[in-house]
Amino acid sequence: MCPPVPADRVVRVLLVDDEAMVCAYLRTILTTAADIEVVGTAADGAAAFDAVTRLRPQVVLMDLRMPGTDGLVATERITALPEPPAVVALTTFDTDEYVTRALRAGAAGFLLKSTPPEDLIGLVRVAADGHTVLSAAATRRLLAASAAPAAPPEPVARLVAELTDREREVLGCLGAGLSNAAIAARLYLSEATVKGYVSRLLVKLACRNRTQAGLLARDAGLTS
Repeated sequence: MCPPVPADRVVRVLLVDDEAMVCAYLRTILTTAADIEVVGTAADGAAAFDAVTRLRPQVVLMDLRMPGTDGLVATERITALPEPPAVVALTTFDTDEYVTRALRAGAAGFLLKSTPPEDLIGLVRVAADGHTVLSAAATRRLLAASAAPAAPPEPVARLVAELTDREREVLGCLGAGLSNAAIAARLYLSEATVKGYVSRLLVKLACRNRTQAGLLARDAGLTS
C-alpha cells in the first residue's frame, strides 16, 4: 500500500460546469490520483466565486459558457482576488473567442473537454505548480485569431516603451507562444536568464501569467 500523500502536497480542485455529468466525469478521473482532492463543484460563475472564497482551491476548472454569471465574469473576479487559484478554462474548441477572452481575464490556460483522462491529472498538477496549461501550438492559433490593432492602445504602447530592447525581444517571443527553452535558443540566452526576464516582464506589465503577456505583445505589434 502506498503511503498517504501529505496534506500540504494535495492539490485542491474546484469543478465549475452547469452540466452535472461533466463535473461527475471530471471528479471520477481526478479522484483516482492520491495527490488531488476535488473540494467542491459549482454550476455557475457566481457560485464558483463563492466556492473559491470558502473552499480555497488551488486550481479551478472553469466552464466558460454557463447561464447566469458565465465563466468569463467569474474568471475575472476570481483572478482579481489577493491570492487567487489558477483558473483553467474548460472549452470544446481551442479557437473559441471565449478562450482568448478568458486568457485576457487572467486564466492560466485552458483544457479541451476532450482531453484524454490520462493527461488531465498531469495538467492539473502543472496548473497547481503555477505554469500555463496551454500548448505552444494552441497559443499560436489563439494569438493568430486575436488580431492586433492597427496601432497599440496608448496604455500598451506606454508600457512597452518602458522596456529594454532585450525585454521587448523576450516579450515578442512570448507573443509567438515560445517556451523558455525555445526563447533561450532563439536569443542565445540561458534558460535561467530567460526565466528571469519573463518574471520581470510579468511584474512590469502587471500580467498574471505569460499568456496574458503574450496577448499584450500581440496588442503592441511585437509579433508577426
